[in-house]
Amino acid sequence: MLLDMDGTLLDLSFDNYFWQELVPLRYANRYGISLRRAQEMLAPRFEACRGRLEWYCLEHWSRELALDIIELKQEARERVRFLPGAETFLQFLRARGLRTALVTNAHQASLAVKAAQTGLLRYFDDVISSHMFGFPKEDAGFWTALRERLQFEPSRALFVDDSPAVLRAAQRFGIGQIFAVSHPDSEQEARPLVEFPSVRRVAELIGGWTTGE
Repeated sequence: MLLDMDGTLLDLSFDNYFWQELVPLRYANRYGISLRRAQEMLAPRFEACRGRLEWYCLEHWSRELALDIIELKQEARERVRFLPGAETFLQFLRARGLRTALVTNAHQASLAVKAAQTGLLRYFDDVISSHMFGFPKEDAGFWTALRERLQFEPSRALFVDDSPAVLRAAQRFGIGQIFAVSHPDSEQEARPLVEFPSVRRVAELIGGWTTGE
């Protein structure tokens, strides 16, 4: 089992709040501009990095924005929470003895904050951040390094993520079973996904095992 973290197990509402509201607010305060102007200035900078390792790197954004992004994560940590049913799903996997790896693009500092807040790492045999390999999950290099690190057969693996770009990379690499999460942010509407088999919540996957599918 290969499981994404943000938007798959943890509510993406935290990350959307953090990058769309809190960081622009602190940027606006630092440079004496309006929140709207800060959002307008930051949006293209964020978009230019999307899908690259820099987008997920807290140290990169601390340098770029002259803000202590790691400290801001700590400050907002109480907003970090499991998606509904996600912890039940992880408990189910533990009870069945399935080898389970957390596979995330999150920077190690962000992972540490979220792990401390939720305790999710106790459910995993392996914890992998893409920063360990120098490639984001969108890159084929990540999947090659992951296979070498975990010594698994891609065709026998099941991978769950909320990012179509990441799921495409996994599919190209030959991951055998792929599921998309269509409702990664509990404060927004579910997204229609037709490219991959999808579930609103990971807990829906439990039915497949219990019915023998």
